[in-house]
Amino acid sequence: MFQYIIKRILIFFPTLFAISLVIYALSILAPGDPVANMLTTAQGGEGNQSDKIAGEEAYMEMREKLNLHLPTFYFSFSTSAQSDTLYKIQKLSHQETLSRLAYDSGNWDNVSAYYHALRNFENKIYQFKPDSASMAPHTNIRNNVGQVYFFPEDAKIKNFISKIDKQFEKSDSLKQVIGADFENVKTAYASLRSETSTWKNYIPAIHWYGTNNRYHKWITRFICFDFGISYQDQLEISSKIGDRIFWTMLISILSIILTYIIAVPLGVFSAINKGNTSDNVTSTILFILYSLPNFWIATLLINYLCNPEYLQWFPSFGVGSDLVEGKSFFQALMIRGWHIILPLICWTYGSLAFLSRQMRGGMLGVLRQDYIRTARAKGLDENKVIWKHAFRNSLLPVITLFANVFPLMISGSIVIEMIFTLPGMGKMLVDAMIYQDFPVVFTVVMMVAVLTMIGYLIADILYAFVDPRITYSSKK
Repeated sequence: MFQYIIKRILIFFPTLFAISLVIYALSILAPGDPVANMLTTAQGGEGNQSDKIAGEEAYMEMREKLNLHLPTFYFSFSTSAQSDTLYKIQKLSHQETLSRLAYDSGNWDNVSAYYHALRNFENKIYQFKPDSASMAPHTNIRNNVGQVYFFPEDAKIKNFISKIDKQFEKSDSLKQVIGADFENVKTAYASLRSETSTWKNYIPAIHWYGTNNRYHKWITRFICFDFGISYQDQLEISSKIGDRIFWTMLISILSIILTYIIAVPLGVFSAINKGNTSDNVTSTILFILYSLPNFWIATLLINYLCNPEYLQWFPSFGVGSDLVEGKSFFQALMIRGWHIILPLICWTYGSLAFLSRQMRGGMLGVLRQDYIRTARAKGLDENKVIWKHAFRNSLLPVITLFANVFPLMISGSIVIEMIFTLPGMGKMLVDAMIYQDFPVVFTVVMMVAVLTMIGYLIADILYAFVDPRITYSSKK
């Protein structure tokens, strides 16, 4: 058994690596620019030179904070037409445009020259101090330059170039000061379109980056319980989870304990009294409970047990955080407990019904075995036959279910937490998905994956504990 546990723990690492790759890939493919979404500072294309510089500095600072200035993985596959340092380009939208231009031309050097000429021209635009005569052309040129970065199509870029040329015709001062810089942009773009090497798109290239990459930093920090920052409020994810996980784990653990304490004896009782009136009544009640959706039951409980118009026995939301200030420990415990009774009921009754049916089925299967009939033929007491010989062997389906409910201690019940406004992991997960706070979402998913593996390991160990016939040691 010990050797088996060691082997299973060792298997954790490649399994965790594979799961982390899938989750990381999803985070890379997530839509939008997280830096742009997090910043409110004015960026390029608006404002004056100082605003633009401040915006770009804030953008770069946030990129470095999120490790977006690093390569994506240990290595990358691309074509000879693409650059191995495209990740260094500041904005995600610029990266996408340049990647498309590199594919169309097959010559990264010309794409890079065009981009740097365009950036230099944009900087000169912002440095220029327009007078009343050049104010309108200057504003139009600045707006058009800001749009060029988003379009790789030849027709659209030429259209922007034509618009900027027309604005230069309206202001001699603009043309004298920065006209040469714009000619450099046009020359660089003409070279990009004329000097094509599209055959490079068919030549594969492998780029090695080493451990200084985003995935390596993410997974090593995750192992050290450093989950990064939230896109929504820029708070540490570990602190957000720390504030929420207590309530989810508390209700989950209480629900699991109640479920097993009630469901296991109830399942045994139904199996022993199969076909009797008590079994039929119990089965009917359990099937009714299992068929009732928890969100509907939660709504009914709030409406009739929390509503002043009916029976205002319980609070309808929260965990009484605003009511425990200045209270003693036992008073606070009573207030908190009173708030979680209804969520606990809704969290438990469905599992109770399902688990008891599984226990009943497992017990009925064991009671039909030959060794049970032999034990009864020997004259053993019925209680000893049930609880010593049959009970342990019928626990295998129940143990399997435990491995599945174990991760719920982290993910929680989203529906119940939303309806009762509980400050748990489920509600946090929903809020994160609504606001596209992907680091929080993927952190919770990763934690659930880890707990799932731990749950199955515990289940395997319990299998051997309850059934001596199960062994993981190799036999010769």
